[in-house]
Amino acid sequence: MGIIETLILTTFVAGVAGTGLGGLIGAMLQKDSHRTVSLLLSFAGGVMLSVVCFDLVTEAVETGSGIWLVIGAIALGVAVTYFLNYLIDRKTDPEIPHIDENHPKTADDLNELIHSDHLEHHYARNDNKLSLFVAGIVMACAIALHNVPEGMTIGASYASNDGVMGSAALILAVIIGLHNIPEGMAVSVPLISGGMKKGKAVLITAASGIPTILGALLGYLLGEIGPLGLTMSLGFASGAMLYVVFGEILPQSILMYHSKLPAFSTIIGILAGLLIIFL
Repeated sequence: MGIIETLILTTFVAGVAGTGLGGLIGAMLQKDSHRTVSLLLSFAGGVMLSVVCFDLVTEAVETGSGIWLVIGAIALGVAVTYFLNYLIDRKTDPEIPHIDENHPKTADDLNELIHSDHLEHHYARNDNKLSLFVAGIVMACAIALHNVPEGMTIGASYASNDGVMGSAALILAVIIGLHNIPEGMAVSVPLISGGMKKGKAVLITAASGIPTILGALLGYLLGEIGPLGLTMSLGFASGAMLYVVFGEILPQSILMYHSKLPAFSTIIGILAGLLIIFL
């Protein structure tokens, strides 16, 4: 199997299969556990932090392109991801009744993070098909904002290892797959609650993981340009993931489950990431 085919297969399992499995679980149970989702997300966030900070960023520095270029690429990844997320939130938040001055300045539920609550709101009002379609596109864009950077970290790690699927890329794929399970549940439940057939809802949920593959290809192809491209790929992917972890995953996991356990789960994830990288 060639390099690109291996990368596509790996990210397909992490993105499409992981999200689809979550959609299937959501279709069977039609509910989720805030405690379980919170701890799973915070653990995944901890592992991602380890891989980004102790592997991807280190490799970006070692390309020899200069520390300022690495910092600039990381800052660009943070800025682009934040700005796109800000545009989606600014458009959709006023449409949801409980999003007001008393609401936390970040998502306190997985449904809010990926804007499936936006779609559910339109279903509840029996809006026309165009409104539902637009809401679906908004949700797809919100999911893509998470999945593309996640895929880029796999692709960039793959490129930095000369096209060999190393341990860092593999563990990223596994963790991203686990992270996508609760996300898939959050997508399928409102679709089914709105009257969509379970099979169709699961297929649509699985398809929402496709941006992971696109991100992986982008990260790998950019990294293959040369040292400069590899630095930009590793840095941008790292910055985007740092924003997703610190700006969304960790605040959301704490708001979903008011306890010290998400903090401990994050620390365990960081330590697990260290073991994976250095053993």
